[in-house]
Amino acid sequence: MKFSSRTPLITGIDIGSSAVRIAVGQIINQGSGELLQILGCAEVPAEGIHKGIITSIDDAVSSVAACLERAERLAGAQVSHAIVGISGSHILSQQSKGVVAVAKPDGEITEEDVVRAVEAARTVATPVNYEILHVIPKTFTVDGQSGIKDPTGMTGVRLEVDAQIIQGVSSQIKNISRVVYRTGLEIDSLVLSILAAADVVTTQRQKELGVAVVNIGASTTSIAIYEEGDVLHTAILPIGSEHITSDIAIGLRTSIDVAERVKTQFGTVLPKAVGRKEEIFLAELGATEQEVVDRKYVAEIIEARAEEIFRKIDKEFRAVERSGLLPAGVLFTGSGSRIDGLVELAKKELRLPAGLGYPIDITSLSEKVNDLAFASAIGLVAWGAEHGAVQSVRGAKLSSLGHSFKDIKSASHQVREWIRSLLP
Repeated sequence: MKFSSRTPLITGIDIGSSAVRIAVGQIINQGSGELLQILGCAEVPAEGIHKGIITSIDDAVSSVAACLERAERLAGAQVSHAIVGISGSHILSQQSKGVVAVAKPDGEITEEDVVRAVEAARTVATPVNYEILHVIPKTFTVDGQSGIKDPTGMTGVRLEVDAQIIQGVSSQIKNISRVVYRTGLEIDSLVLSILAAADVVTTQRQKELGVAVVNIGASTTSIAIYEEGDVLHTAILPIGSEHITSDIAIGLRTSIDVAERVKTQFGTVLPKAVGRKEEIFLAELGATEQEVVDRKYVAEIIEARAEEIFRKIDKEFRAVERSGLLPAGVLFTGSGSRIDGLVELAKKELRLPAGLGYPIDITSLSEKVNDLAFASAIGLVAWGAEHGAVQSVRGAKLSSLGHSFKDIKSASHQVREWIRSLLP
């Protein structure tokens, strides 16, 4: 991963349904090169947010501000800019194609041609009240020759690009932006959270072979599938670990708070691994009644919901004809991935290699860097470090490409105005 040091501190804000998580990092120079160091990670319960959607601006601002204060205290510096993650079931993904004519008379393809092709792909018809978050170029075609990764410097007449368009509801995007702005921060980029998490927990080789990253959050489960180094498919499912908690609460006829403690302290998705005599005393977990339940029964409840989540994940794999066909397997991140036995059940249900996705090539003194729940926040920091000053065309964020194109047009306009000012 190549980093560019545009700002001393890089901040990632992951606004989830159950918690707001913020990571602050910076680029440090080592003998072997540059390395991203996480200075601090903070987490507070989320208020005013449901399934990635803002339901109360004031409550959400309070949560983000409280988390930001903790993060600044841990980092020992004040934060002014941030990369903000976007998620939620309102996110849509679709394919698009952009076609342009090469500008130079000799047919040499320049970076400006590539930017224009990506902008052309952006003109896809979007649903009402949606706006585009990312245009992710996958492959280019020059005069009918397809499968080109970087056409810059090649010769041709017609340049095409196949791109992945990711878009979200305009009102929700603006609400999240408003929440962050009201804390006094400037937003450098809005990034789909699962893409940021995937970038920091996978290697380039895994992306080339074919890999899926699954972030199991409280209310949603996000999926990103990669193949040949490019994003093949993204999806956000309206189901998460809170559904497991609700199932336990109903099954044990207890409160949500007690059910959450049962899940985190005694939960497993492998009933066969639980001894017959293992019991859970609910009174020790805050329940008012003196009730004892079998841990095996709890495991069966969790297993049933986990299997449903895996069926929905496999349905997304089937949608792109990759069910059981990802050599690098599936990597799980997010707070819901902490449940004991999840990887073993995933191998069985998805028929693929599976593992937990921890950040790669990240250094930190904080133990939070290896907390699965912080993968998205740390991924946003890495995204900001990588795309901070110089954007590469492939895999770059839409807004950055859009700004590049606008900058080109703006510069051309300024030159024309300057020439006109010299004319009598």
